Amino acid sequence: MKILIVEDEVSLARAIKKILEDEGHFIDMVHDGKSALEYAEIFPYDLIILDVMLPKMDGTEVVKKIRADGLSTPVLMLTARAAVSDKVAGLNSGADDYMTKPFDTNELLARVNAMTRRTGNVIFKELTYEDIVLNLDSAELKCGKSSVQLSKKEFEVAKMLLTNPQMTVTKESLIVNVWGIESDATDNNVEAYISFLRKKLKYLNSRVVIKNVQKIGYHLEISKQ
Repeated sequence: MKILIVEDEVSLARAIKKILEDEGHFIDMVHDGKSALEYAEIFPYDLIILDVMLPKMDGTEVVKKIRADGLSTPVLMLTARAAVSDKVAGLNSGADDYMTKPFDTNELLARVNAMTRRTGNVIFKELTYEDIVLNLDSAELKCGKSSVQLSKKEFEVAKMLLTNPQMTVTKESLIVNVWGIESDATDNNVEAYISFLRKKLKYLNSRVVIKNVQKIGYHLEISKQ
């Protein structure tokens, strides 16, 4: 299941990301309401975990806008507010469920699993595009009978590209999700790992290439040669 985490407490967002990735989910992570709305309208998520109190746009307003745009993506709201009126306001805005912080890890997983069952989704162990397969357990990239082992960051970059292969993944999104919002990583770091992956795709004799979208990011496509 592909999940968007929207939480401005970076350490908490990372903790939730780790918990859910350990369960086999694919995670994107942003830290303000405006970015949440942009991601929700571009990428096909199975679930959005959304904090209420966010910079730029609060979570309740985000839910109202995505519902007004016709998006039915399930939304689990997280907040430090415990008042019944706040919970009612969140649910009335279009959220599907509500949890008060701090929360128990097992309760979070139980609610996520319940929402997974509602939408009928399954958790995959591989991502595929054309002639390549990324094993999410072993971090092996395969093409036909050939395979190469990816480093941790190569794997994270490849996973983001393969989750939405024909959509452009921005350099900013790669930095936030692979290196972390508080890291010193720059576009140069992203470009270096894209270069590593290109070399491995070439080694595998794959027809898949990583296409550069100038000043924006990258997406996958099939070589025309």
